[in-house]
Amino acid sequence: MAVLRDELIGLRSMDDIIKARQLVREWAIFQGLSLVDQTKLVTAASELARNTMIHGGGGEMRLQALNEGLRRGIKVMFIDTGPGIADIELAMKDGYTTKGGLGLGLSGSKRLVNEFEIDSKPGKGTTVCIVRWK
Repeated sequence: MAVLRDELIGLRSMDDIIKARQLVREWAIFQGLSLVDQTKLVTAASELARNTMIHGGGGEMRLQALNEGLRRGIKVMFIDTGPGIADIELAMKDGYTTKGGLGLGLSGSKRLVNEFEIDSKPGKGTTVCIVRWK
């Protein structure tokens, strides 16, 4: 798999979340994703960027434009060094919330993408990686 483009931005404010959404959409257009796939990816990325800020205390988003044979896609990683998630299985359940939201952030984001990985260690932070293919 070839990485065509790679960019890293900080997620420390609401303005950064807005910038993250715009970048994800621009990259999805660059990769030729349909409007529906663009919307799904931007929605998932927006939610995960918010999680990075709210639950992780801020962090980074890394975007990669992927090329795998004839497939093109976007990989987006969200990295924080916050408190981490003690029970990932519980956190992935619809309706589970720690901050009074709807509890659809992680599970909803997973349903919007083709690939979803989460790695979290209490006291060490969380990394969530999503991929949407054309």
